[in-house]
Amino acid sequence: MRLIKWLFLIFIWLVLFISIAVTWSLLNLPETESIQISRQPSITFLDKEGRIIASYGDIYGQSIQYENLPKNLVNAVIVTEDKRFFFHPGIDIKGIVRAAIVNLKAGRIVQGGSTITQQLAKNLFLTPERSFTRKLHELILSFWLEIRFTKQQLLSIYLNRVYLGSGTYGVQAASEKYFNKKVEELNLYECALIASLLKAPSRYNPIANEELSRERTYKVLKNMKESSLITDQSIIEAKLNNKIYNKYTSAPKSTRYFIDWLLPRVKSYLGEIKEDLIVRTTLDVKLQEIAEDSVNSVTSKYPSADQSALVALDLDGGVMAMIGGRDYGDTQFNRVTQAQRQPGSAFKIFVYLAGLKEGFEPEDEMVDSEININGWSPKNYKKEYLGEISLFDAFAKSINTVAVQLSENIGRQNVINMARSMGIRSPIINSPSLALGTSEVNLLELTAAYDVLANSGKGIFVHGIRSIENTSGKTLFMREGKGPGEILDSGLVNTMIRMLENTIQTGTGKNAKIDRPAAGKTGTSQSLRDAWFIGFSSDLVVGVWFGNDDDSPMKNITGGTAPAILWSDFMKKAHYGKPPVAISDSIIANRDKENKSRIDRLIKKSKEIDQRNVFEKILDNFF
Repeated sequence: MRLIKWLFLIFIWLVLFISIAVTWSLLNLPETESIQISRQPSITFLDKEGRIIASYGDIYGQSIQYENLPKNLVNAVIVTEDKRFFFHPGIDIKGIVRAAIVNLKAGRIVQGGSTITQQLAKNLFLTPERSFTRKLHELILSFWLEIRFTKQQLLSIYLNRVYLGSGTYGVQAASEKYFNKKVEELNLYECALIASLLKAPSRYNPIANEELSRERTYKVLKNMKESSLITDQSIIEAKLNNKIYNKYTSAPKSTRYFIDWLLPRVKSYLGEIKEDLIVRTTLDVKLQEIAEDSVNSVTSKYPSADQSALVALDLDGGVMAMIGGRDYGDTQFNRVTQAQRQPGSAFKIFVYLAGLKEGFEPEDEMVDSEININGWSPKNYKKEYLGEISLFDAFAKSINTVAVQLSENIGRQNVINMARSMGIRSPIINSPSLALGTSEVNLLELTAAYDVLANSGKGIFVHGIRSIENTSGKTLFMREGKGPGEILDSGLVNTMIRMLENTIQTGTGKNAKIDRPAAGKTGTSQSLRDAWFIGFSSDLVVGVWFGNDDDSPMKNITGGTAPAILWSDFMKKAHYGKPPVAISDSIIANRDKENKSRIDRLIKKSKEIDQRNVFEKILDNFF
């Protein structure tokens, strides 16, 4: 009787304590009127093929309804997180007891007893703090959620909000991040992988650790099989699908140079950013990987150059790859866009283009000999003179004295005007040394100037953004237009390209030879402080620079050595598997395409005028 009495008293006090605790918790529950999350807008950058290359802020995918979730994904999540989800009222007593026994046997916490509903309550309304009050709030809110929503709604809300690694929230965002596809398109292996992330998203996501992610995914598949949700054959097929199709989007670290260059432009186009944005760029992540690999492998062979940089443009001025330095982790200074350096002989295209425009011909000859202009006497790189030489050969051999004579003959202002018309915006000093590239430029603007030649003499606008839209698909910015039109006539372009091709075939750019027609020019500044190679094929324009940030001289590095070799290495890999196309054929094809487009517009306009005239005649007859 005494024992029963004490047990009864303990029960009364326990009930009283629980009642007070529950009452107090109910009075102090967090706000549940809204389940919106307050956060800063995110910006997601996609490459030209729609692959995610960078993101800022937390990425939330579009909400997806339960009926649109793949059955395999639902099963994988239930098996992994809460096997009795569709049967318990918000808390799972059996699960709690089972987890307690497992943890006691292990001597540490190896299994949790929280249900999906409890995790949702915590994610929506509570903080991560570990306390009795927070746990009590979690239990009460779990019951409240179960009353307010159906099981299907709860699972949908959970999967639309849960963190899944790499800055992604929700299965839609994770699907696009890791597989570049919509949730509805996920195969069995991909569904299991996303479910595997729920335990430890930062540890198991495939970008952070592909091997660990694979092991965890296989465990989820095994659990699904043990629950009779899939067969052994399904697992075999899932593993095969992973080997064939599973390519995770992981842009190389060097991509950050490109993103840093773009961010201010996003803000300048839209002003204050108040919603999540998707920025579609011109970058090709595959070319970026090739560029990073080429820069690392070639630059390591030239220790006297601390830095190198590379930029690749399409014929419309779109940036397809950008390497602003050897290691973004060491320095974020972008040597493609921010470094102002002397281009040396790479500047000579403006001198020769201006000379050709003024009536000089490639076959015209000048004398390569010592000259003196107000006490200044330029020297050739090899410190020798060749006597009479054609402009064609002088350009290929990068003869300094001939370039200076040509510049002085036609007038330096004509050279400056030519450079300005082709996109050089950096200050240009009007002095006799102008022809030798002593005025500083950056790699991007110089490469863009060569792009004018590759683009049939038409001006280009360098750009990295194709469009900006919000997550609802509304277009907020769309790049339109193709540039300022024709800058150089076709005869001038063809002649200059022929001279640039000869530079690679017989001149200073021999190391830049590739397995297809190419045109380019070397550049070396005074005392070997800068080395350049700028050139193009029928569809890609690439600029390369080598040097030291402190402007100290390099050893035995000229434009025809390391830069030409790096340019060649990148171009061979970038064009792998593509048939060779002559640059002149590409120019003709581009012109034919534009002429056809122009004719089509004229025909359409003519038809509209005819239709309008017919309509006017009908009205005249009617009245």
